[in-house]
Amino acid sequence: MADAAGRLPRWAQWGALTLLAAALAAGLGRLGLPASLLLGPMVAAILFSLLGGTVRLPKVFLTGAQSLVGCLVATLVTPAIVDTFLLDWWAILAAVFVTVAAASATGWVMTVRGVLPGTTAIWGTSPGGASAMVLMAEAFGADARLVALMQYLRVVLVALAAALVAHGMTGSAPPPVPGPWFPAIHPGAFGTAIALAAGGAVLGRLLRLPAGAMLLPLAVGAALHSAGLVEIQLPPWLMALCYGAMGYSIGLGFTRKVLAQAAAALPQILLSILLLMAVCGLTSVALSRVLGLDALTAYLAMSPGGMDSMAVIGAASGADMSFVMALQVMRLIVLIAAGPALARRLSRGVSR
Repeated sequence: MADAAGRLPRWAQWGALTLLAAALAAGLGRLGLPASLLLGPMVAAILFSLLGGTVRLPKVFLTGAQSLVGCLVATLVTPAIVDTFLLDWWAILAAVFVTVAAASATGWVMTVRGVLPGTTAIWGTSPGGASAMVLMAEAFGADARLVALMQYLRVVLVALAAALVAHGMTGSAPPPVPGPWFPAIHPGAFGTAIALAAGGAVLGRLLRLPAGAMLLPLAVGAALHSAGLVEIQLPPWLMALCYGAMGYSIGLGFTRKVLAQAAAALPQILLSILLLMAVCGLTSVALSRVLGLDALTAYLAMSPGGMDSMAVIGAASGADMSFVMALQVMRLIVLIAAGPALARRLSRGVSR
C-alpha cells in the first residue's frame, strides 16, 4: 500500500496524479480558497509522493511556469512598485531585517544544539528563494536534501496559511465573475507574453540570476505594460497549467526518504517554521498600522517564502501587489547578497 503509486507505470502515475490534483483543486475552489489551482496540485503531489510515486516534473516546466507568473504579476504591478519602495523604504528594510533576523536566530539555535548537521539549519531557515537557497547551501557544504526539505516545507505551510488568511479576510466579499477558460487569442498580446516568458527564462539561466525566470519577465513586462507599449494576454487555461506545474514541483519534492532522514528533527523544524510565521504575522500587524496598509497586503508581503505563491494568492485576492512584491523582492535580494557571509558568521566554530 505504501508503494502503491510507485508500482504504476509512469504514464499511469501522471494520470492518477492529475486526476487527484483536479479533484482537490475543484474542492478547494468550491470552498472559495484563493489559488486553489496551485494548492490542489501541491497537496495532491505531496500525498502522491508519500505513497511512493516516482515521477518528477522536468525543471523546464517549472521555469516556464515561473516566467508566465512573472508576466501575470507584470500586468498588475506598475512603476508604483518603485514609488512604493522609495516612499516606504525604511519600513520595507525594517521588515526585511526583522524576518532575516528571526530566521537567522532560529537557524543558529538549531545549529548550536546540533539538531541538523553543519550549516544545514542556517540555510534551511533562510526565508526566501527556496531553490536559490538549496543551490547555495550545496555549494557551501550543507546537506542540500535537508535544506530542500526545510525550505519547501516552509513554502507549503506559508502558502496554505496565506490562502486561509486571504479567504478569511475576503470571504465576505462577492466572488469575482469567472471569465471564459478559452477566450479568443489575440496574437500580438499572447505572443508578447510568450516572448517575455521565454526571454526571461533563457536570460535568467544565462545570467545565473536567482528567481530570474520570474523577476526578469516581471520587471520588463511591468515597465512596457505600464507605459502602454505592449498588451499581455494570459488565458486562464495557460495559467492553470502554470499553477499546476508549480504545485507539482513543490509537492513532489516531499519524498519519504527525505522525510525519514529528517524524522528526528522534524518537530524542531516545524517549530522553527511556525515561530518564523508568527514573527512575520505580528510584524505585518505593525506594518499595517504604521503605513495604513490593509491587513491582507501586509500579511502577504511579510509571508516568509514562496514569492511566486504569494504573487498568485495576492493576485487572486485583490492585495496591493506593488507593496507585496516590493517587500518580497527586497528580501530576496538581501538574502542572495548576504546569505553566504551570514551563514559563515553564524556557523563560526560549528563543525561541518
